[in-house]
Parts: sequence; C-alpha cells; structure tokens
Amino acid sequence: MQRFFTIQKSTEFKNEKLLLPQEIFHHAVDVLRMKIDDQFELVTADEKVYQCRLTKVDKHEGQFTIIKAIDREVEMPVKVTIVCGVSKGDKAEEIVKKGTQLGADRFIFLNSRYSVARWKSQKQIKKIKRLQTIALNAAEQSHRNHVPEVEWANSLDDVIMKNADTDFKVVAYEESAKQNEKTVLAQIAMQARTKGLTSLIAFFGPEGGIAPEEIKQLTAADYQCAGLGPRILRAETAPLYLLAALSFATELE
Repeated sequence: MQRFFTIQKSTEFKNEKLLLPQEIFHHAVDVLRMKIDDQFELVTADEKVYQCRLTKVDKHEGQFTIIKAIDREVEMPVKVTIVCGVSKGDKAEEIVKKGTQLGADRFIFLNSRYSVARWKSQKQIKKIKRLQTIALNAAEQSHRNHVPEVEWANSLDDVIMKNADTDFKVVAYEESAKQNEKTVLAQIAMQARTKGLTSLIAFFGPEGGIAPEEIKQLTAADYQCAGLGPRILRAETAPLYLLAALSFATELE
C-alpha cells in the first residue's frame, strides 16, 4: 500500500471528510492514477500513521476518510546521524536512499579535507534539496514513520559543536580496520541492546579517506575510532554497514 507524508498534524484530522494535501493529490491522482475507494497510508507531521480511503476526486481536489490508525513501530530505537565527507558522483544519493531504508535518523554532508569533489555554496542548496526529496521517497517506499533530515555543515567544527550532546560519537577509520579494531562497534551494539544508548553520530570520510588532523580533531571531541570489519569499505558502503549492524543488534538479534 502506498504511503505518503503530510506536513499536517494529526490534531488537524477532525472531520469525516478530509482534503488531500495538494502535493499528495498530484502524486496519488496524477502520477499513480488512484481512484475513489483506493486505499493508502498517511503519516502526519507528528509521525502518526493512518490507513485512509480516497472518497472523492475531481480536477483539482481530493477527499479522503480515515479507516483506522496504524500503531506499528518501524523506527530504529537509536537515532543515528550519518556524517559524510562529500564524495564524487552519486554516492551521496546512494547513502541517503539506502541509509533511509536502513533506518538513519539524519544525514549531514560537508567538504572534508580529502574530498575530491567539493560542493560550492550554490551547489550545496540544490544538492541538499535533491537529497531531501530522495529521503522522502525512500521513507515512503520503506514505510518509515520518520523522514530523515538532510543537512549541510560548513565545517567539521560545526558538526562537532552542534552534536556535542549525542550519547555516542564514532568515526569509521580505515587504519582502525587495518589494526583489527573490534571493540567499538561491539560496545555500541551492547549499549543499544540494553537501552543505554538512544543517539549515535558516526563520521565517514570520502573516497580519499580521513585526514590525520581531522582524526585528531574528532578524537579530541570524544569521537572513538572504529573499525567496521576486516575489509576496507567504500565511502558509500561504510555507513550502510554500520546501520545494518545496528539494526541487527537492536531489532533482530
């Protein structure tokens, strides 16, 4: 069943016959060709989910009714922020699309020291807007209750300062992987399983890696260097590895 997100709050759904928001009307009626009596799921701004039925369609307006509320927990118990140095090509899009499916709460991108590709100010706005749309589409497809925020950081200092209160801070470092470091990821999983961890921020470098001065800056701010298995992962693979491991530890194991 198709899922849509609306900026309306659940408290606004008081009438029996409700108007379909215009952007959803376009997607549902013009793109998906939905008709009267077709059903869909709607997620409100306060992350309440409802099963709905389309009751009226005309040229410019649609109406729907709520069949029932859907109370199913689909969000990862740990709010994970993925921070990535900008990489070449469409790697950022892959990270956001698949990271959203895997349960990430938020994404932050920045020009890091070894970024081969660099986003200038005008490109930053366009890129973040496109990535936010990708996050929305991926959240609909994977039936999330939350659409991850996609943000731009002007510097590593900004990332560190604005996320100082996060429970656990980690940086995926290939030198740690080469040294067979295994304890940090295991520590994260253990704390998450015992409900001692509710938020995590993880920094990942671009294809060029992470500069020694960035590692120094991050570790000074209590980020722990972690190896993600014995193999060296690509820039777009490493965040997904972490999310999948955390999902297994907290949702399946």
